[in-house]
Amino acid sequence: MHLLLELAAWLVALIWVWRVVDAHRGLPGIPDLLRSEHDHAPAGLPALTVIVPARNEAKDIRACLTSLLQQDYPAIDILAVNDRSTDATGAIMDELAALHPAKLRVLHVESLPPEWLGKTHAMALAARQTASEFLLFTDADVLFAPDSLRRALAYAVEANADHLVLMPTTIIHRWDEAGLLAFFQIFSLWGPRLWRVADPRAQRDALGIGAFNLLRRTAYEAVGGYESLRMEIVEDLGMARRIKRAGLRQRVAFGRDLVRLHWAAGVPGLIQVMTKNIFAAVNFRIPLLLGGCAWLLGFCILPFVLVWDPAFTLPAVVSIAAIAWGFVLMGRPSGLSAWNALLAPFAAAIFVFTMLRSMLTTLRQGGVIWRGTFYSLAMLRKHLAPLV
Repeated sequence: MHLLLELAAWLVALIWVWRVVDAHRGLPGIPDLLRSEHDHAPAGLPALTVIVPARNEAKDIRACLTSLLQQDYPAIDILAVNDRSTDATGAIMDELAALHPAKLRVLHVESLPPEWLGKTHAMALAARQTASEFLLFTDADVLFAPDSLRRALAYAVEANADHLVLMPTTIIHRWDEAGLLAFFQIFSLWGPRLWRVADPRAQRDALGIGAFNLLRRTAYEAVGGYESLRMEIVEDLGMARRIKRAGLRQRVAFGRDLVRLHWAAGVPGLIQVMTKNIFAAVNFRIPLLLGGCAWLLGFCILPFVLVWDPAFTLPAVVSIAAIAWGFVLMGRPSGLSAWNALLAPFAAAIFVFTMLRSMLTTLRQGGVIWRGTFYSLAMLRKHLAPLV
């Protein structure tokens, strides 16, 4: 038994090394849009519509829309959707639209149709109101550098991309946010590998991020738009999977501080956000979620525990060194310190707790409560898209 445990510890270590070596080779191939070769306008100046759905986002919506109004790209149209807000969100949108009528339009949603999530309905509704060649779907708490859309669109045109994800930079206010979000980046070594997103053969390596999903209209329509994802909670990833399955060209790019957001306040806020998403991300499949918990325990917590046992010290040290190198690799484009690797077991334990909380909360409620609206589990499962 002891020999089997030692062999398992070495297997974990070798798999970690393999993954990190793969990332070390692949990550340099991802374009950085801050480089000088991307500092120009896109050929042909294609029209771009930015769609910003918002429900009760009075705290953030002004800053988001202002950053979009300050873009240095001329062929831009902003469409803000006030999705049944009960705070000042709609009033702030209308105020800014009155000041910038040529650039900003506002749609007000008063009621939600049956079998629709509020966000997907808002985005689908907005997409039908414009005929621009490109559509950018973003969130109401995102901030954009003045040159971000010009650089992103220039790269999308040059790469002939149907879908472009520009990796956002997280705004960090607390040490626990840094530790958890830095660990979250490590998932890209095991989930959708960023350096394989552009490979059409790598079907499982599809990436979508709600802060910046840039789509060519022809691609958006080819996969059925958000009408085909009307009950998809993790709609950004659902759209990415559809794009990849359709054989369309998907790309990812870095660009520190071009797109910024503060995800949530501390560990409690991050737990709250992820409780809604995590069980949905595995299509509400209990075995997949429990398997993810087991992986976190075996690959991200046990090495830090076993390092103190002389029988397992060497493979545990190899695993920890590989984990630390993963933090170094992912920290270069994001700006998050590699020292957050010291918090890896703490962050992994938080993720295990959150995954279980997401599953148990969803099952206990019989569904998901999102932005004040309840969506039944039966209805969500009825409209599930395939995982791959």
